[in-house]
Amino acid sequence: MDIILKILQVILALSVLILVHELGHFTMAKIFRIRVEKFYLFFDAGFAIFKFKPKHSDTEYGLGWLPLGGYCKIAGMIDESMDTGHLKQEPQPWEFRSRPAWQRFLVMSGGVLFNFIFAIILYIGILAGWGESYISNEDNNIYVNELAYEMGFRTGDRILMFDDYVPDNFAMLQADLARRSVQKATVLRDGDTLDIYIDQRMISDVLNTPGMFGLAIPFVIDTIPPESPNSGSGLKRGDRIISIAGSPIRYVQESRLILKDYASSEVPVEVTRDGDTIDMTMQVDSTGLFGIYTQFPGLTSRKYSIAEAIPAGFRLAFSTIGGYVQDLRLVFTPSTEAYKSVGSFISIGQIFPATWDWYRFINILALLSVMLGVMNLLPIPALDGGHIVFTLYEMVTRKKPSDRFLIGAQIVGMILLFGLMLLAFGNDIGKLMR
Repeated sequence: MDIILKILQVILALSVLILVHELGHFTMAKIFRIRVEKFYLFFDAGFAIFKFKPKHSDTEYGLGWLPLGGYCKIAGMIDESMDTGHLKQEPQPWEFRSRPAWQRFLVMSGGVLFNFIFAIILYIGILAGWGESYISNEDNNIYVNELAYEMGFRTGDRILMFDDYVPDNFAMLQADLARRSVQKATVLRDGDTLDIYIDQRMISDVLNTPGMFGLAIPFVIDTIPPESPNSGSGLKRGDRIISIAGSPIRYVQESRLILKDYASSEVPVEVTRDGDTIDMTMQVDSTGLFGIYTQFPGLTSRKYSIAEAIPAGFRLAFSTIGGYVQDLRLVFTPSTEAYKSVGSFISIGQIFPATWDWYRFINILALLSVMLGVMNLLPIPALDGGHIVFTLYEMVTRKKPSDRFLIGAQIVGMILLFGLMLLAFGNDIGKLMR
């Protein structure tokens, strides 16, 4: 059932984004009175599940059977359909090829523009409806995995700077480290400030090893549920566990390996309260836990009015666009091996929750809209970016590329995209097998 829900969310999200993207091309074409012959969700490839053509309209609308995208077929344009029949006839006034370069530029930019506008609207809605919550980096410490330890970080470090950049969002520390190609990390360790110099050869490991910087959670008691095996132990809110079975404990994560050996039994602990140290005995349940809730440090929350959400939504959208551009730069830098993280529909499906959650769905939808917009700006002939580059070349040089060149470029672009799809599916299949 979980898989079915994830698949349905992927289909719904991609359908919405495809419609928004193609609506951008459609709207711009209609503004300049360029004929749109077809407007389809999914590819029909021989036959359509559903189609209709309104009276007095030049456009056929439909639903294809192949859920790998969608398209807006604009008259007189060489696109992925590779329909070149119109080239045998004289250009018509309503065709794409008959219009000046600046109009064609806007038509080809329409899809990306609408994706970005859609993301901005979604982010404004998220901030106005739910506000913003994130874990602040300012007063929190890291809990490291093996890779972070190898790079020189230690559990309990507080990251102050990456080069000259002061990170704010704790959850973005690993992404910031990779995206910014950080040379030096400045950390606070045991009251002293020290620099950690980053080996750039390890950036590929950073990109492909999740969980470098966990949030080091102090073992400070928040609440004890009535059903907890320690509900009558005498623990109070604010107590801090500093030792379990004689082993010093700074953070919750350090307790897990110890408690695993005491499942369904009692264990001696040391607790600090108001400056005093208290010896206690606590019960460990069958899963190796105390059954208590600890205080969660450094959660920053902010509510927005609609007026405040509008500029904040723009900032969040542009920040997300900038971050994804940095991700693509890494993908196209072979030494980082970021290409190993390129994923297909399988990877997209994995980021959706197993239960319906409007907040997470809309967040993912906004992110995917940004990703689709940025991806389409790549200067690959089969993508909008390729058409935009050719149009800009024409606007600068006053020379229009020949139809023969455009057809060849389109074929090359399709081959490149097919190769990218194979890479993405290969990466996902390899991850599943591992």
